[in-house]
Amino acid sequence: MNLPYDLLSKMADEQPYPLLFATVSGAHLYGFPSTDSDFDLRGCHLLPLREVVGLNEPQDTIQAAGIRDGLDMDIVTHDAKKFFEILLKRSGELLEQVFSPLIVHTTPAHEELKIHAKGCLTRHHAHHYFGMSRSQWKLFASESPRRVKPLLYVYRGLLTGLYMMHTSEVEANLVTLNTIYKLPYIDEMVERKRSGPEKGTLSDTDVAFHETEFARLTSLLEEAQIKTHLPENTNSKEALHDFLVQLRLGEIV
Repeated sequence: MNLPYDLLSKMADEQPYPLLFATVSGAHLYGFPSTDSDFDLRGCHLLPLREVVGLNEPQDTIQAAGIRDGLDMDIVTHDAKKFFEILLKRSGELLEQVFSPLIVHTTPAHEELKIHAKGCLTRHHAHHYFGMSRSQWKLFASESPRRVKPLLYVYRGLLTGLYMMHTSEVEANLVTLNTIYKLPYIDEMVERKRSGPEKGTLSDTDVAFHETEFARLTSLLEEAQIKTHLPENTNSKEALHDFLVQLRLGEIV
């Protein structure tokens, strides 16, 4: 479905602190929103200097949710310091937010953040996608009846990890990824998810087949992690430190 950018922009504009960026994440970013999927807005805000130098606890994470024109929306943003700290801890999730093409709000600082975030990429980001796919596989395998959503998250995580190890780039959209990896069963599952409700089930799922595919793709990701040209460690910590200081002092808008 088309994104309601006007409503999402209004939600972003209502945030109490200036935003470096706000982008759409979740199923819409991954390429398989259901007919009733909510809209997940994610981003980074900047607290003013006076709120980070005193004794009070800063609002380093802000969340809001609501129904707008019948659409379920929520927003979560982190203050720049917290956001940068999480980036440095090899968060694939925050990388996907920074590089999401579904941009609701952006600034010159967002463009600079993309440069620093690229320097955060390491071979160890594969572990983020290992963990995501394993947890989603356990969820899928334990359900009765089984839903298509966690199974798509399994493949989305593994293919995003593979693509990152192969290209040093961030790509979270499963449909786009499958134009490269060409798994013949993905398009049909995506269509079932898009055309049905969020909790749509798979009554005819071949669990043994998908378990084999899960193991095969996990093995490919392990191999890609060994062969990747991505570095062992990030080289962005000092650059992000300087960037944050400039943001706090108002030297970058």
